Amino acid sequence: MAVIEITNVNLTYRVLMNRTSSLKALFRDAVKRRNRVVDYVALADVSFTVEKGEVVAILGRNGAGKSTLLKILAGVLPPTQGTRKVDGFIAPMIELGAGFHPEMTGAENVLFYSALMGRNLKKVKERTPAIGEWAGVSDHMGFPLRTYSSGMLARLAFSTATDEQPDVLLVDEVLSVGDADFQEKSKARMEQLIKSGAAVVLVSHDMNAVRTLADRAIWLENGHVKMIGKASDVVDAYEAN
Repeated sequence: MAVIEITNVNLTYRVLMNRTSSLKALFRDAVKRRNRVVDYVALADVSFTVEKGEVVAILGRNGAGKSTLLKILAGVLPPTQGTRKVDGFIAPMIELGAGFHPEMTGAENVLFYSALMGRNLKKVKERTPAIGEWAGVSDHMGFPLRTYSSGMLARLAFSTATDEQPDVLLVDEVLSVGDADFQEKSKARMEQLIKSGAAVVLVSHDMNAVRTLADRAIWLENGHVKMIGKASDVVDAYEAN
């Protein structure tokens, strides 16, 4: 059963190319029709499905459209053309710590981030001590987030995002964040979520992680799908390129 269906998705940005140091000059150029706008195609005619319990990795160089595609899956960006269908609860781990506020405490941020994801806050409040314990920041949960190191922030964000079983898990380079112990711990939790039936779309430059975790892979190049297939086959072709 497909929980993700992406059909002929395109995303085009309109980019203003005029270089100006003032709003006055920008307005003058607009009135005189001297503004130069170009269309930048970030994704072009992308189609694929992801089944329940399947792990699909997205490969590509920087600027290939990987993170843009994840943002469309998360509903952050609407496609210019095509359709996006995602069934069930989504846990987006596109930017660890996005949605956190530096002046709020760790415990407050767990509630705030969970509210953004539409979770039951009564249940989250009960789970907050366990979330802090898993992240290894129990003794800092009453402190403002600005006092956290980047590793502590990453662990708390990951622990919060994965505390409840999602139907769809979106992961952008999370497996390369933090120290070796955290990377192993996060991989183990991801494997647990996968075994429980979550569909996972994973962006990673770690080809060993892709070979280990992913069933299939999608190779993006300049916004186009260059190859879709068995993860090991796509990784081999990508590395040989």
